[in-house]
Amino acid sequence: MASSRSGLTVAVTGPTGTFGFGLMALLQDDDRIAAITGIARRPFDPAVHGWSKMRYREGDVRDRAVLEAAFAGADVVVHLAFNVAGRADRETLRAINVEGTMNAFAAAAAAGATRFVYASSVAAYGFDSDNPVGLTEEWPARPAEHLFYAREKAEIERRLQDAAAAHPQLGLYVVRPPIVLGPHAVGAKAFVPAPLEPVVRRAVGVVLRLPVALPVALPPLPVQLIHEQDVGDALRLCAVGAGPPGIYNVAGDGVLSAVDIAREAGLWAIAVPRAPVQAAARLLAALPFAPPSLGWAEAVASPVIMDTAKARRELGWHPRWTARAALRETLAGWRER
Repeated sequence: MASSRSGLTVAVTGPTGTFGFGLMALLQDDDRIAAITGIARRPFDPAVHGWSKMRYREGDVRDRAVLEAAFAGADVVVHLAFNVAGRADRETLRAINVEGTMNAFAAAAAAGATRFVYASSVAAYGFDSDNPVGLTEEWPARPAEHLFYAREKAEIERRLQDAAAAHPQLGLYVVRPPIVLGPHAVGAKAFVPAPLEPVVRRAVGVVLRLPVALPVALPPLPVQLIHEQDVGDALRLCAVGAGPPGIYNVAGDGVLSAVDIAREAGLWAIAVPRAPVQAAARLLAALPFAPPSLGWAEAVASPVIMDTAKARRELGWHPRWTARAALRETLAGWRER
């Protein structure tokens, strides 16, 4: 390990995504962080964002040798690069998400880093009807039946645990957030075909500005949300070793329902029974030859609600934004845009 006497050197893959924007300013302001290396496929200027500690390195997570060079001298690697969108073919998605993550871990080990922080997801738990409410980190990560994103997250976590057992000098931290909101949240863009993006964007703008509320029928399904800054803070605490290696659930305080979210968006939400909607969602997710984005219906069928006590207790993490506040801030930003 090539630790700097004046502080830690942190390498971050995917620094300009939703999680990256939630994390970078916090690393910038943390006196324990001396230098940051931001690795991305496309060039960007850290100075534009006020990230004076960061230097840009071009790199693709599918190229382990490039990652090893980029991670040289890093004490900590935070791996955020992940393709959520269903636009790419499955082979490309897997090469980036699964193999790319394992490349990043292997490169971190080769570089002599002592901590590897991975941004996972609540989806790693799988969306099973027998999941208890208030899942703790001891509950197993189980592959979802139809949602590729959830299957990949569960597989990645399992493979990272195996790799960490073979490299005990590299502490593995896994952060599991629910739906992430904030000014840089990807939202539905990742699942909308490119030609339809302008149409969808205009339609959302019209709905948010309507003088009267549109009626919409929704089930009162529970939803956890988190602000990108609170995810960033959990990642930062892991990066500086605020707690022991392990898996950490994070979510904003409060559990909303789909009805609550629709009403905050200015819609006239009418609650309908949960059971028929959940049954329909399971059928949609199971349709043969369905597009990848339709697999998200599985999450609607069996939502996951996590317990976040471990992150508060062991990392000293406390969210600044409640679920409702994160939603309102995000909606306000959408209205302005």
